[in-house]
Amino acid sequence: MATQSSRFDPHFTQHVIDTMGPKTAPRTKHVLSALIKHVHDFAREVELTTEEWMMGVQFLNAVGQKSDAKRNEGQRISDVIGLESLVDEIEHKIATETDDIPTSSTILGPFWSPNAPFRETGSSIIESPHEGEVSLMRGRVTDFMTKKPIAGAVVDIWQASTNGKYDFQDPDNQVDNNLRGKFKTDADGQYHFYCLRPTPYSLPID
Repeated sequence: MATQSSRFDPHFTQHVIDTMGPKTAPRTKHVLSALIKHVHDFAREVELTTEEWMMGVQFLNAVGQKSDAKRNEGQRISDVIGLESLVDEIEHKIATETDDIPTSSTILGPFWSPNAPFRETGSSIIESPHEGEVSLMRGRVTDFMTKKPIAGAVVDIWQASTNGKYDFQDPDNQVDNNLRGKFKTDADGQYHFYCLRPTPYSLPID
């Protein structure tokens, strides 16, 4: 009885990898080669049908069509399948190589914005009406290895309003960059600002 590996061209995947041009950067070639191998192995393992493959193509097309400057559906899918969390774990592997436990890292998620304004220490990120509880957020940033305070570190904060929506999901009730802000730590690594006591937020279902 023929095995799965012998039922398909054993040289096909390597041929695809070999078609990458000579100017491909080494790291790019390494990442893409591994991706191609895993994708091909996946297709062979489940014996992907043309209909299933096209369903996946249409899904990826829909993800791109729904995305825009304020809505990142590709990143949201990465969250759903756990990829962003895994990459975050890999990037911060130092946490598993020492006896100390640093502040846990977190993913950016689809609602982060690069346009959040810098604000003065002690100011508020609340700019629109709400039904929540105003809270003081404060902390201190220190070097994980030396334990010394880090001056000028950027603390980037974003949160949903009490209706469960972020500013760009709710333009009728929130101004741009409501509940968003960046703060720099002082000489002692400290920061503080006012925000809303966190409440649950929703995800679009369209």
